[in-house]
Amino acid sequence: MGLLSRKATCNSHGQDSSYFLGWEEYEKNPYDVIKNPHGIIQMGLAENQLCFDLLESWLAQNPDAASLRRDGQSIFRELALFQDYHGLSSFKNALADFMSENRGNRVSFDSNNLVLTAGATSANETLMFCLADPGDAFLLPTPYYPGFDRDLKWRTGVEIVPIQCTSDNGFRITKLALEEAYEQAKKRNLNVKGVLITNPSNPLGTTTTQTELNILFDFISKNKNMHLVSDEIYSGTVFSSSEFISVMEVLKNNKLENTDVFNRVHIVYSLSKDLGLPGFRVGAIYSNDKDVISAATKMSSFGLVSSQTQYLLSALLSDKKFSKNYLRENQKRLKSRQRKLVSGLEAMGIGCLKSNAGLFCWVDMRHLLSSKTFEAEMDLWKKIVYDVKLNISPGSSCHCEEPGWFRVCFANMSEETLKLALKRLKMFTDDGILKKSFQISETQRLKNSRKKTMTTVSNWVFRLSFHDREADER
Repeated sequence: MGLLSRKATCNSHGQDSSYFLGWEEYEKNPYDVIKNPHGIIQMGLAENQLCFDLLESWLAQNPDAASLRRDGQSIFRELALFQDYHGLSSFKNALADFMSENRGNRVSFDSNNLVLTAGATSANETLMFCLADPGDAFLLPTPYYPGFDRDLKWRTGVEIVPIQCTSDNGFRITKLALEEAYEQAKKRNLNVKGVLITNPSNPLGTTTTQTELNILFDFISKNKNMHLVSDEIYSGTVFSSSEFISVMEVLKNNKLENTDVFNRVHIVYSLSKDLGLPGFRVGAIYSNDKDVISAATKMSSFGLVSSQTQYLLSALLSDKKFSKNYLRENQKRLKSRQRKLVSGLEAMGIGCLKSNAGLFCWVDMRHLLSSKTFEAEMDLWKKIVYDVKLNISPGSSCHCEEPGWFRVCFANMSEETLKLALKRLKMFTDDGILKKSFQISETQRLKNSRKKTMTTVSNWVFRLSFHDREADER
């Protein structure tokens, strides 16, 4: 019998994924413009740092909120004492209004149907505990956020069955792919409890279309014991709000309020992406099912949002002039930054999936692979991390079935750092193309024993050339 529990010693957390390994390498050698100019640039972290100036300006103009005061009087003691786990009503009301605002006020949200959690990670896991038993399954379209292997599975025992989407149609969900995933689950004797999507998508940076939503709603309508969970934590990052359709809009537009489907559709939300506040750990579950709300509220005891955080953010989100300007400016800056990344990649012959949301691009590097395999994808990823010194996320970590795609983040750095990252990558692709041509020529000309020797020499020459040039990149 072991000293620790099976849960503590199992390897199902997903920490060994290349998604997390890239973070570890970055932390060993983080780029800093002054202290470590040749370090690894973090492009694997979906943080939104483009509008901190707006937040800091608001804080400077509203000192009472930041210093825990109301009408000039300290409320420190009030906030320091135990608070009910239902959360502050002022914050829940402000959050519900903000959720409606960043959906163009096309739908409204009832704060009584909100459960506060310590971030979207906690919200997703709590929903799994509420909706499924260990061994049950949820269907997820690929590619999907690598952290879901941890958030949805690790402690809950829930299985993930992929809905295999492909580049042929821009990785869109199809009825055939959904049905095939369902059949695959049944072959594994799994009890499917529903479908979970991210809308907008992480890692694709695309919004779910009306056609896809219709497919999903038809599916759960026909399967009476299934739920639809929509993770909408990127809803405020959509470059054009008219292109985003929340599942709550579908319920309203299709007049499903008085049907059984109404209680089987749930939303996960947070302020980590839209407001760029992942360190504040503010997430939420929204559901029309009172039993789900009741159970999730009880479970939220294990991951509450501090009263101080709720007080500060209730004041910020209640400032309608600020929130309206913030959403507009945030979308404007994200669109501009995304275009800089896309155009920079296009200039070196690298394409991206067309996107309209998110803090990242889904980048197509299939032409840079030595072969159409995931082994070649990992080889390319290692070169980019260790030689180019950019941490990006390989598609295989997102369960993409096609090797050669990568998620590249653009909103967690300055514009100057993004330019440097693109410069490094261009140096790599220029040298890589020359190297590939050289190797093809040698393959055609030399015998097997000689080819092995020349490949070694070629690799050494390439690394030496790249690092010599990198020394002059600034």
